[in-house]
Amino acid sequence: MEKVERLLSIIMILLKKEIVSAKEFSQLFGVSKRTILRDMEALSLAQIPIYAVHGIHGGYGIMNEYKVDKRLLSNTDLENILTALGGLERLLLSEEVEVTLRKIEAMVSGSSPKESVRLFLYDWEGRSELRQTLKECQEAIAERRLISFDYMDKNGTATKRTIEPYQLHFSEPSWYLRGFCLHRMSYRTFKIARIDHLTVEDITFTAREDGFEPGEDRYQPELVTVRALISPSIKDHFIERYGRKSLEPYDAERFLATLCVPQNGIGFQFLAGFGTNLQVVEPKLYVEEFREYLVQMVDKYS
Repeated sequence: MEKVERLLSIIMILLKKEIVSAKEFSQLFGVSKRTILRDMEALSLAQIPIYAVHGIHGGYGIMNEYKVDKRLLSNTDLENILTALGGLERLLLSEEVEVTLRKIEAMVSGSSPKESVRLFLYDWEGRSELRQTLKECQEAIAERRLISFDYMDKNGTATKRTIEPYQLHFSEPSWYLRGFCLHRMSYRTFKIARIDHLTVEDITFTAREDGFEPGEDRYQPELVTVRALISPSIKDHFIERYGRKSLEPYDAERFLATLCVPQNGIGFQFLAGFGTNLQVVEPKLYVEEFREYLVQMVDKYS
């Protein structure tokens, strides 16, 4: 952990706790007590009102006046962050998130209710295999170092790429790397699971003057509005994705759903996943194209 990050973390903890011992800080950050002492001296020099309490139950505190004037996050804010990070722990880089969780737990009042909301995400085995790649990308972004890798796009075309990495992005259920591709000379997004033989180069780069806008290169497929008859057993999927306004009663056994899907194979895959619980009825041209897609699927097993 960088010194500046550690100093900021110390301030945040002291804003929520009365007295914290040097031993507690050293264990939390994995540094010596002498390092913590130097940190406290640095904070004092920076006009942060740190004071020391001597004795068995001694440690360090921060003036109450500073807590009242400068506190930015309430217990509820911190609990919300803790809940979100707790649910996403398996999704994100676990070591870093574990440290963050411990920091925030130390800041939340002991009298506050805990785990009023819990998040559960699938612990896909492949996600743990990608963790090393994610970590290498994260380090390269922080150190402004070029990344080279082999890439297979969705059409099966293999290329070799060298990029300036700028951002890791998660969009359910996949991780993506965004950066400036030196082969295409433009910003590109790469799916992490399609990357092989990644190498973090010794060559560093300077961020481009035009600036990187998150999501500016995000692929937006052409969408088509379709109407489909669905069974009540899958109604929840459409409420979560499209809202209740997308559904209207059709007969005693079905709802009529109006939804937008990509005008490509991805849209077909999504609809086919509902099996016999869904029947596309409009527009007619899309119905025929979807039917042809299903016929090709069946032919695989003929």
